[in-house]
Amino acid sequence: MTLPELLNRLELEVNPESLPLLEQLVNELLRWNSRRNLTAITDRDEVLEKHLVDSLTLLPFARQARRLLDIGSGAGFPALPLKIVCPELAVVSVDAVGKKIDFQRHIVRALGLQGFTALHGRVEQLQEQAEYRAGFDLVTARALCGLADLLELAEPFLQSGGRLVAMKGPEGHQEFAALRERLQRDGWTALLHSLKLPLSGAERCLVELRR
Repeated sequence: MTLPELLNRLELEVNPESLPLLEQLVNELLRWNSRRNLTAITDRDEVLEKHLVDSLTLLPFARQARRLLDIGSGAGFPALPLKIVCPELAVVSVDAVGKKIDFQRHIVRALGLQGFTALHGRVEQLQEQAEYRAGFDLVTARALCGLADLLELAEPFLQSGGRLVAMKGPEGHQEFAALRERLQRDGWTALLHSLKLPLSGAERCLVELRR
């Protein structure tokens, strides 16, 4: 199945000019992965679905945002696909694994992306830096840690009215249910968005938190 067909299955619309750049991202990931072991997913169709299309399920949020922080971004997902499709979005991507940040920086150069900063380090190191604290209207993380821990990591970076969107598998339902009352008590608007990936049928949850 082609990338446009996969996107169409989830009713995700992207500009036609972004499609070659998304395909180039996939090609470069597979090429680098053969030497640098960036991801356990090595099949092209799986990369298209479980990295690229999965990342782009965040498009409705990214299109409303001006500045995105992606915590624990790995090889750049969802940060890189969102930047490609939303070129006006300013993106800061953080990961503790150097080779994954090297790949992100390579993609930024190869695709000529402007306004994308890939940082090597732990996100806790950024919390007290003035340029990042309360500096984002969208914070994302994909399968990084438990929801309660993620909220603690992300909250210092959120602007008033900003959103945290946690990308989860089926376990997201249970985490959301366990924390929902606490979140509401602490003043968070908490929403759960469920979907299935178009090829594998894998379940995904987007946990949206807004204060």
